[in-house]
Amino acid sequence: MAERVVAAMSGGVDSAVAAALLKEAGYEVVGVTLHLAPRDGSGTLTRGCCTARDADDARLTARLLGIPHFVLNHEATFDRTVIAPFTAAYLTGCTPNPCFACNQHVKFGSLLAAARRLGAEQVATGHYARIGRDPATGRALLRRAADRRKDQSYFLCGLGQAQLSRALMPVGDLQKDEVRALAAARGLPVAEKDESQEICFVPGNDYRAFLEERAPEAARPGPIRDRAGRILGKHRGIAAYTVGQRRGLGLGGGPLRFVVALDANENAVTVGEADDLLVDTVEVGETTFIPFERLRVPRRALANTRYRQPPRPAILLPGETGTVIVRFEEPLRAVSPGQVAAFYEADEPDVVLGGGLIRRAWLGRSPHAEGSG
Repeated sequence: MAERVVAAMSGGVDSAVAAALLKEAGYEVVGVTLHLAPRDGSGTLTRGCCTARDADDARLTARLLGIPHFVLNHEATFDRTVIAPFTAAYLTGCTPNPCFACNQHVKFGSLLAAARRLGAEQVATGHYARIGRDPATGRALLRRAADRRKDQSYFLCGLGQAQLSRALMPVGDLQKDEVRALAAARGLPVAEKDESQEICFVPGNDYRAFLEERAPEAARPGPIRDRAGRILGKHRGIAAYTVGQRRGLGLGGGPLRFVVALDANENAVTVGEADDLLVDTVEVGETTFIPFERLRVPRRALANTRYRQPPRPAILLPGETGTVIVRFEEPLRAVSPGQVAAFYEADEPDVVLGGGLIRRAWLGRSPHAEGSG
């Protein structure tokens, strides 16, 4: 009997090809589309993801592949584990990454539970990353995608063994143009469908308007001050700002200024010069490690603090209460609390060590003083 697998089908080309490849490999594939975004009173989807068109595209693709297709409502889980923390983070002066949370709690959380109810032990997605296994330890491994331009391991670095051991990512070994060619060759209706570049639940990618609708206090004005504490102007709610921002400050002429800190307690935005954004030390919380259970000694690694940022040499140090201190060899610019820090093997950069959420960052002493572990 063929092994049953649930394929998460978003209505896009990547998940469609993932489902097709699994069926051709002999799996019994069950297509599932998740409704995640809020609806209005008529039941119409009101946000940028999981629209009626996306569900229809997934349904039509499943029909062409000859696999069953179900639509599951996970709006409550998505609101509780993604949207609510996203809103709360901005109100505390952080810049959150909702895709990181969605992968942990929804795509490889509640969907895994739903897969078991459907008689499947594995979930497949259209993510650009690769799943492997360490022959020495038997642990599941996460590797970067073959297509470096599309690699999504940064958003997946928080997944643990219970999730990765049940995950399939069939397009991780392919280039994006190969994926589209495979879809076209199979006559899939989404072969040329555009990719969404928006935050999936924020219409028009206008997250400020979304936050003000969800939490009116996000628009509470307060002072913009320099590092010496002098008030230079007024902001329109700290949720409208992020570390590194230089446009939209409304400070008029004078020297070029950047947002260097957000203080939720005092509802203040602090600005400074470009060099004030330099940091070489980052504290990371909510950490997960993949090839091993926890970090016990200093370890050389590569790390990045933004999706498109190339991983850079660093030392990982065990911190207090499960945190990790990351000391970079060279300073970075504009590191934002709330964002993801992803860790990779120093000598094998394809292998993801793990990652977590940035708590704070500062310019400290050289990481070379700690040794390489």
